[in-house]
Amino acid sequence: MLYAVVAYLEGELADWVENLRGELHPKHAHLPAHITILPPRPLCGTEDQAIGWLAERCEAVEPFDVVMGDVESFVPTTPTVFLRVAHAAYKIRELHDRISGGPLGCVEELPFIPHLTIAKMETDERAHQVYEIARERWDHYEGSHRARIEKLCFVRGRDAKWTDIVPVLLRRNAVKK
Repeated sequence: MLYAVVAYLEGELADWVENLRGELHPKHAHLPAHITILPPRPLCGTEDQAIGWLAERCEAVEPFDVVMGDVESFVPTTPTVFLRVAHAAYKIRELHDRISGGPLGCVEELPFIPHLTIAKMETDERAHQVYEIARERWDHYEGSHRARIEKLCFVRGRDAKWTDIVPVLLRRNAVKK
């Protein structure tokens, strides 16, 4: 089993991403729009230890806004199309570094790049097609490019099957069950 920490998005930006994902990759249409703060990893402890670690480290982090930039792709490393976090990416990186340790610590295979995944495809060729469509749609999207990060969610699973374990609020030192 793998674990990750994500920040779910809400509002028109989230709706736009979820609708586009549903159209371009229906197999993953069930996944809510999110920014991954800690990529999937095994735990180095128990779930309770990880939750405590996460809550403790989030208590001093103020909620913040991020703004999405251009559509990009991780091809050829992975066939993933995403929106880059253009404004306040450093806050996502700082949050990643702050919570990556203790029971959530691991050696990550790839450099951490703050982003909002549109779709992770099976092939590079399909990712190129999705990239072109997403870029065209994003160029014409007139809604907000801003998202508020107020809480994180500790999740468990793998591939496209994830289960929320617990949300953790930023700056409130509270874990909501």
